[in-house]
Amino acid sequence: MSECPANLKANPVLSSWLRLDDQPRVGVRSGKVELGQGATTALAMIAATELGLELDQIDIMVADTAHGPDEGYTAGSFSIEHGGAAMRWAAAQLRELAAQAAAHVLGTTPDQLVVEAGQFRRQGHNEGVSYWQLRDRINLDVSALDLPAPVLHGGTIDDGHLQRPDLVGKLSGAGFIQDMMFPDLLHGRVLRPDHPQDRLLACDEAAVKGIEGVVAVVRDGHFAGVVAQTDETALAALAVLRKSAQWQRQTELPPDDGLNGWMDQATPLSTCFLDEPQPETATHTHQARYSRPFIAHASIGPACAVAHWHDGQLQVWSHSQGIYPLRRQLARTFGLDAESVNVTHAHGAGCYGHNGADDVALDAALLARAVKAPVMCLWTRADELSWSPFGAAMRMELSAGLDGAGQIVAWNHAVWSPTHLARPGFGDGVNLLAAGDLAQPHPRPPLADAPRPQGGGDRNAVPLYDVGARKITHHLLPQGPLRSSAMRALGAHGNVFAIESFMDELAMLAGRDPLAFRLAHLSEPRARGVIGAVAKAAQWDAQDQGGEGHGRGLGFARYKNLGAYCAVVAEVEVAETVRLVKVTAAVDAGEVIHRDGLMNQIEGGIIQAASWTLKEAAGWTQDGFKTRSWADYPILNFSEIPAIEIVLLAPEGAASLGGGECAAGPVAAAIGNAIAHALGVRVRDMPLTPERITQAIHA
Repeated sequence: MSECPANLKANPVLSSWLRLDDQPRVGVRSGKVELGQGATTALAMIAATELGLELDQIDIMVADTAHGPDEGYTAGSFSIEHGGAAMRWAAAQLRELAAQAAAHVLGTTPDQLVVEAGQFRRQGHNEGVSYWQLRDRINLDVSALDLPAPVLHGGTIDDGHLQRPDLVGKLSGAGFIQDMMFPDLLHGRVLRPDHPQDRLLACDEAAVKGIEGVVAVVRDGHFAGVVAQTDETALAALAVLRKSAQWQRQTELPPDDGLNGWMDQATPLSTCFLDEPQPETATHTHQARYSRPFIAHASIGPACAVAHWHDGQLQVWSHSQGIYPLRRQLARTFGLDAESVNVTHAHGAGCYGHNGADDVALDAALLARAVKAPVMCLWTRADELSWSPFGAAMRMELSAGLDGAGQIVAWNHAVWSPTHLARPGFGDGVNLLAAGDLAQPHPRPPLADAPRPQGGGDRNAVPLYDVGARKITHHLLPQGPLRSSAMRALGAHGNVFAIESFMDELAMLAGRDPLAFRLAHLSEPRARGVIGAVAKAAQWDAQDQGGEGHGRGLGFARYKNLGAYCAVVAEVEVAETVRLVKVTAAVDAGEVIHRDGLMNQIEGGIIQAASWTLKEAAGWTQDGFKTRSWADYPILNFSEIPAIEIVLLAPEGAASLGGGECAAGPVAAAIGNAIAHALGVRVRDMPLTPERITQAIHA
């Protein structure tokens, strides 16, 4: 790497990344937060490698807007690819500053020094000097842009047995934001309706204020909540408040037909961003429509935040994926300078995308402002499954033409969906739930989606295959019946499901084995590499005709066409239910920093994608949200988790590519193709439930 990484350019002062603590510790601070994916462990490993330290000499400091670098959001599988690159460069610059100081002390030149466990020594000599002995000679309040480009050692210290430091607290019962304790901590709950278009008109505040242990009833416009000495009291008070609540409905919801029929009535903002001249050589044509519903984050632990006001300053603890954007949004909501707000990250329940973490932070801040004491605000399960932003519903329409030799010569892909990106901080407005309910409301930003080349609803809509002339159109819809925003893989889950299902359908039309058909349309070496690896690991048999309820299917994609390569083979048994027997995956994520962390990410992505594809759908009725409890929103059970085998490919010299989201689309497609292989009928609308399979058989 010859150029300073973008994240370090944006935060060039080295002291915001690294700190020399008391011997033998070095503090490491990143703008990328720990979401359970093990990213901070990998970042610490990168720093240790470049500094010549052992991992146990690294202190991973909590991400905090008062001290750490602003790296935006922990999203897009960029923690290692972008955050790791910045950390490696910053650590290498500290090492070279220290080496210069050490050379002066030891009477030699920096190129004659080696560093081990933080000690600089001349080669072949025992005499040395440590980072900590050199601390007064090293100025970390210097810009990385004013220093020479460092020599990057690269590599990893992973021996296959490294443990994540964050797991100790989590496994002992005190590692999450809900476990935080403060003197005089109060507890808050917020009142929200059962219908997304209802707004609070009135409620009996007096009836709640008389409950023993209630500290305050907070009301601001359509926003209402309670603060009490215990969470149990707050919940009881919330129930009383709910009974007296009067709501006004702004609009009615369209019917939910389970197949995104509401999209037909919406007016999209359409963009055809790839339109190549179509040839006249096609002898066979095929078209198909695919869909996925709104899907929920379904975090096991409901959203939580702690807030405290002191001398006009707001301190918030949040499991947000973007503490700096949240800080700016909170400051805007309360009319403060950003420097008057500090957001400290705290570990929360698993989430990959924009769930309720940011919204509950504003809830907590509104409640805490009224009582002048720290307040922990916790959402109910019903609120978590209904008011937290959903992954956007999608519709994909594909058509293609084959020539006489069975090769694809034309490809059209159109995708419809509401936004996949309404995170706080995007656009000119406030994307926090309560901000629009206040007496002085803050409007949400105008309609937008993630920009290309990464894309939002159009993410992975461009196939990596050689398919001749391409036409790709994105129809961005206004917000649908349910509020949507970022969820793991964004549009890649739906688009790859559609593309890879369609490839199987075209292979059948051409009379070809699906694996051979893909390879005949794929020239990218690393893409071919993962497909070949997964075929070998899964013992792919081109002669296997499937049927009798047993089937196997293939799915492939390069995430965002820029990140990790992933190929998947799924094996299913279909009877009264669909049983996912085994998933085999081959992944090329470039240089692997923390093997166990990467494996965990891929395994978790496989399980989550299987749950989305086979079970999950968020709906509504005219009375409001249909999803209010686990009974309304089934997810994959532990007993349904398949056997998983993962093959990691790590080409020598390849840069690290984010792997956390690469499996979502390939897994969905592999399952869909396996069901078609098992039954001879195709289900194109997720989730692929027994009811939909039965409908496809009868059709």
